[in-house]
Amino acid sequence: MDALGSLLYEVRSEGALFSRNHLAPPWAVRFADRAPLTLITLLRGSGLVDPGGEEAPVALGPGDVAVVVGPEPFSVSDEDGLEATPLYVREGPDRCTTADGEEISEDVVLGLRMCGNSVDGPTVLLTGSYRVGGRVSERLLSALPRVLVVRHEGAPGPILELTAAEIGRDDPGQQAVLDRLLDLLLLSTLREWFGRPEADPPGWYRALGDPVAGRALRLIHDRPAQRWTVAALAEEAGVSRATLARRFTDLVGEPPMAYLTGWRLALAADLLARTDATVEAIARQVGYGSAFGLSVAFQRVYGTRPSHHRAPAAA
Repeated sequence: MDALGSLLYEVRSEGALFSRNHLAPPWAVRFADRAPLTLITLLRGSGLVDPGGEEAPVALGPGDVAVVVGPEPFSVSDEDGLEATPLYVREGPDRCTTADGEEISEDVVLGLRMCGNSVDGPTVLLTGSYRVGGRVSERLLSALPRVLVVRHEGAPGPILELTAAEIGRDDPGQQAVLDRLLDLLLLSTLREWFGRPEADPPGWYRALGDPVAGRALRLIHDRPAQRWTVAALAEEAGVSRATLARRFTDLVGEPPMAYLTGWRLALAADLLARTDATVEAIARQVGYGSAFGLSVAFQRVYGTRPSHHRAPAAA
């Protein structure tokens, strides 16, 4: 598995919150649920994503997919709705309110996972919120801009069409189906965006195309527990230690052993938070010879001991 695959594999939805919104102008919807990732797309019509702060609104057309990164509140609206009172504010997974904090009226709820101000409105907005967390996910999120857009020139793809159909269903296992559809939408969007010329991908992504640095990255992600050295990675890549160290550092932005340490500790942090495995077992799983070795590295990088990191997660 390559570096992108490893990071994307850890970004998986559980309890995806989908909403289909049928809207007539002027309209605005505000998101204040502090989701780390929100996927926005228009099945019909056009709109603007206003990320807040000093960033300018980003235009969306039919079929375009936007990913909004970070927990800060943002809004989606049509041009006339930029200054309008939001139709509703999403405050959490199970809570939508008016702009004044009151419960939304029944007029806004149009059906299962469906809201809006007009069933026959010219705009259909689809949203999906991700509840992701952990150090591995942070490595991906830190590589993304506040708003990224993949444009599809007016034609929603088959994944979007399937998602739109599934949102209105309530069959057995429906949540699991929606979770996997949101995964597929997000992963396909990120993969396409990383490959576009307007994107500014992180060093590790650019390095994947290099036969030397890319080979070392894949080895690190595939086998983090192996006792890697620069010499061992260089031998696998078929180059000298000096060549590997120089190419890897130039492309990735940090030396091979520094990257390996960061990846191991991110994996360890997530295993501590998500499993009941002992610190000793996790240490060996991610490439440390003992719990003590992991603890020393963990405290140096994260400023806390592994057991202290686990306690808040468990709570």
